Amino acid sequence: MKVDGAASGPVVLDTAGLAAAVETLIGDGWSVIAPTVRDGAMVHDVIESVADLPTGWGDKQEPGRYRLRRRDDSARFGYAAPAQSWKRLLFPPRTTLWRAHRPPPGSADRDAGDFVVQVATATPRYAFLGARACEVRAIEIQDRVFLGGAHTDPGYRAARESALVIAVNCSSPADTCFCSSMDAGPRVASGADVVLTEVAEPQHREPWYLAEAFSDRGAALLRRVPSAAATPEAIDAADAVVANAAAHMGREMPDVDLHELLSESLEHPRWDDVAERCLACTSCTLVCPTCFCSSVEDVTDLTGTEARRDRRWASCFELDHSYLHGGSIRSGIRSMYRQWLTHKLGTWFDQFGTSGCVGCGRCVTWCPAGIDITEEIRAIAGPHLQEVTP
Repeated sequence: MKVDGAASGPVVLDTAGLAAAVETLIGDGWSVIAPTVRDGAMVHDVIESVADLPTGWGDKQEPGRYRLRRRDDSARFGYAAPAQSWKRLLFPPRTTLWRAHRPPPGSADRDAGDFVVQVATATPRYAFLGARACEVRAIEIQDRVFLGGAHTDPGYRAARESALVIAVNCSSPADTCFCSSMDAGPRVASGADVVLTEVAEPQHREPWYLAEAFSDRGAALLRRVPSAAATPEAIDAADAVVANAAAHMGREMPDVDLHELLSESLEHPRWDDVAERCLACTSCTLVCPTCFCSSVEDVTDLTGTEARRDRRWASCFELDHSYLHGGSIRSGIRSMYRQWLTHKLGTWFDQFGTSGCVGCGRCVTWCPAGIDITEEIRAIAGPHLQEVTP
């Protein structure tokens, strides 16, 4: 649903209109982050124009396997979720919290004692171009994590308030995607400033975009770029793109009460089975767009004059994650994987009121062992699935 400031209705952008939007954002001081092709993969990076977008590129994703492929059209957003998520720009993998400096012996400042210098970093103005419905949903979930409680994260808040989100409805889900069964896609429902639907034309003709403003900022941007009012035929064509994506999901999460199922299955033999395959490599938690665990490290130089405290991403697959006095309470892969899955799909509801999974499929694609969480849930559910199947 659009806000009052975006009451003009959907419009159609051609390549020139999309290019103008990128140029306008850059001219206004935004760093436009969008998909690009680099080192045989789709990655998010700063772009200077639409020429940097991955025109005609798609991808092939399967459990434990990823590769790029050439499309038979000129789509710029014809790929599924890449390994990187937008999380790394809002909640960076490593952040320096503060630095401390001790003046050397003989310094005039030595008598003043040690002092700490707080880190004050400028918040970049990011415009996210190409975020998918599952990714926008993941951002909304992280908003609850970092901003929803009594104590909010100031760094995340600053980055989030500075970010402009131009989302693109998914047209090409991967074999590992299951966002539709998690109510997280393929259509963007909220959380973006502008939502585009790319309609790719055959025979390498230029694609066009149905653009909808979901915020006042988004409406203001669309008013500044060349566009045409959307006809009913254009709206129907865009709706068909999203409907086709929904019909071609590669995976589906079983339709069961995941919270109840997992809370009643803590001793299920399937945990032993997955423990034999899982490498505890932390890959699933690193690519997940909602995982938020972090750890704090103190680092000093050899002279003892400089020190800093960093926050870095952590994982429930690390031994230190569950360390209490005397040792780790989850020392085996069985308990680590069970903790990850039961939290992600079950007890996340207790903390934040939603699931922690958006069905992006990254954990399936980028697991070296090809472990599929939808398959694991199906195996654990067993008789429960028969009970709910009509």
